Amino acid sequence: MLSLGQKVVIVADRFEQNIPVGEYGYIIAYDRNADNAFDYVVRVPKANRNYAVPYTDIEVEEVLIQEEVERIEREALIDFALATRNEELFNSVMNRDQEEEEEVVEPEVVSAEDFIRQVNLKAWI
Repeated sequence: MLSLGQKVVIVADRFEQNIPVGEYGYIIAYDRNADNAFDYVVRVPKANRNYAVPYTDIEVEEVLIQEEVERIEREALIDFALATRNEELFNSVMNRDQEEEEEVVEPEVVSAEDFIRQVNLKAWI
């Protein structure tokens, strides 16, 4: 949960409220109503308005800066590997993305007998 007064960047406008995407804002309130889709109230000084936004529409500035640094670092490594014809470095940088995608947890395989045992156990409960 973000803290009050924290500086955030608006990254999306999921509910099409004409929120200024890419602008800075400050968290000024939480929306604690469970029936509401909005999580925060953000003050955007440049627009001189308050906006109710869901948590997916905003991001902390430090996170965005870190993602940009990682992207620039990756591009620089690729450029260096191509300039020096370092095939090993190039492959390691390019395969890093594939390894991160492969780390998805696979569902556990259950034998037929274990499955029937679990179903019978739940049937008795």
